[in-house]
Amino acid sequence: MSTPTESPLAITDYTVTSALGCGRAATLQALRDSRSGLRHQRFDTATFSAWIGMVDGVDDQRLPPSLADHDCRNNRLAWQALHADDFIASARRASAQYGAHRVGVFIGTSTSGILQTERAYRHRDPLTGALPSDFRYAQTHNPYSVADFTRRALGLRGPAFVVSTACSSSAKVFGSAARMIRAGWIDAAVVGGVDSLCLTTLYGFRSLELLSDEICRPWDAQRRGLSIGEGAAYALIERDGPAPAAWLLGVGESSDGHHMSSPHPQGTGAAAAMRAALDQAGLQPSQVDYINLHGTATPSNDAAEDLAVRSVFGTSLPCSSTKGATGHTLGAAGAIEAALCLLALQRGLMPGVLNLRTPDPALQCHIIDANREAALQTVASNSFGFGGSNACLLLGAAV
Repeated sequence: MSTPTESPLAITDYTVTSALGCGRAATLQALRDSRSGLRHQRFDTATFSAWIGMVDGVDDQRLPPSLADHDCRNNRLAWQALHADDFIASARRASAQYGAHRVGVFIGTSTSGILQTERAYRHRDPLTGALPSDFRYAQTHNPYSVADFTRRALGLRGPAFVVSTACSSSAKVFGSAARMIRAGWIDAAVVGGVDSLCLTTLYGFRSLELLSDEICRPWDAQRRGLSIGEGAAYALIERDGPAPAAWLLGVGESSDGHHMSSPHPQGTGAAAAMRAALDQAGLQPSQVDYINLHGTATPSNDAAEDLAVRSVFGTSLPCSSTKGATGHTLGAAGAIEAALCLLALQRGLMPGVLNLRTPDPALQCHIIDANREAALQTVASNSFGFGGSNACLLLGAAV
């Protein structure tokens, strides 16, 4: 073990909502049951069907009058997630302990409320082309809207911003919060990711030929692409909080800029992020018990990540991708999969890859295709985005 470059920070509470269910208990049960939340269906006015991970109950959410201007699917999803697991109470406890101005809000998203704009364009004035008068771009579509919404919903007044680096977005906010706390700007932070389904995402990934016409199959020899999901997850990170649920041990980030949408084929940037996380935590690769892979089920992404993981950890470390359960939740993926890793630490569960039929013989990571139970001390979570934006989180058990 080497000396960590930064001291760990306490993660005192967290919550997760996805196609698997709303809250930790529902999510854990779905993982234990090896149940996927993906369904073959159409979304909104899409002219094609796809396997998607839709969150139940989003359309039934009703925002309070004080937040009515923020009403859109993305913020309704955020509202639903904030109320799961009584997370709001933890955030308000931190606000009372440190002061509302000393609690930051850092959220990752990619598409934010684009669906709201898509719907507004359907109702343009036929003569002038003007958007409907009740359309609120700043409060709904704008990427910052979800951080603004979260901040207002929790009554916080500390620094707030959104990170939008595609699929690494809500992993990177853990690093943003840690730097703010260590710099003394804040004492605690609400971090998370929220991304909701929209037509731009579905048609966009379809045009890139990355959207599979069957349920996604990470690490499979015949994998054909990803399945899109939606979801939200939040965590509370504190400098001096109550008994932690887990520890944030290290955050590694890198940018390789290899291609606008394809990863570096050798996974060099991804490997750099994993090594940076280990260095920050002062850990050797052998001290990590499990990795939640980015694992999108696209041919190039899985191959590149396999090379990256092997170059850092070898081939004996148990790994799995949970995107066969949740779908690829894009900007929310980092936070959602961090929450799944926190469940793994607390409950001793390594979730197996779903939908894997024939393992790809060219990929050599130690993929687990069925749930395993074990006492875990340290887990890693990988999130790699378009443009070579890479992040790796290292999380440690509380005891």
